[in-house]
Formats: sequence, C-alpha cells, structure tokens
Amino acid sequence: MKTQRLLVALTVANAALLVFSLTHPRPTTAQDFAPVLRGRALEIVDDQGRVRAEIRVLPAEPNVKMPDGTTGFREAVQLRLIDTKGGPRVKLGTTEDGSGLVLGGEGGAYTQLLSRGPSPFIKIITRDGREQTIKP
Repeated sequence: MKTQRLLVALTVANAALLVFSLTHPRPTTAQDFAPVLRGRALEIVDDQGRVRAEIRVLPAEPNVKMPDGTTGFREAVQLRLIDTKGGPRVKLGTTEDGSGLVLGGEGGAYTQLLSRGPSPFIKIITRDGREQTIKP
C-alpha cells in the first residue's frame, strides 16, 4: 500500500511540473549576449565550407622578401573577401605606417591603392598585363 501511495504522489508531482512547464514557456531567443566578440581571426564560410571572408591579425615577418626588394613586413590587420574559386577579390589591410586596398578582377586584373609611407599610389593592372601607376 505504501508503494502505491508513493507512486501516486510521484505521478501527481510529475503532472504538476508538466502543467507548470507548459503554461510558463521560456523565450526561444537568446536574452544574454556578449557585448564584444574577441579573437585572433574571424572566418565566414559558405554552404560548402569554403572560407568566403576573413578578418585576421597577421604577425610581423622581419625576414620575408617583399616584391619591391625590401625585407620585412610589419604586423598587419587584413580583411579579405574571397570568390567561389578561393581567390581574394577584395583585400583591405593596415599596418603602423599606412594601409592598402586591392580590388581583384578576372584573369589577374586588379587595382591597388596603397597609402603607406611617404609615397602613396594607385596601380591598375589589366588582364593582358598592361600597367598604369598614378602617383602624386
């Protein structure tokens, strides 16, 4: 008899909890959120898992050989927007001594706006390799 009373009491308690949870629904949206998202990098991927956009802090590389013949690269922050084939179409970067923007086109054509150091310039490269540089 005691077991039966215990089972009835547990059933009534469970029914009360069920009624309470059904009549007091919790909101389905997030109520709390972090005011700042912090990290070393952020990547956005498409439905196939390919990285399509990224923001990243690039460490300094003092020994890397640059295309203009200089050596070394300062720490930089870079934003890249990437096409479906994995090629960067937009690159925006900044270092301590300035910033740059590259807009890429089809077949290797691109436009580069560089404002680093004392000599800013705009460089336009066409698909067939013709180049024009605009300096102040």
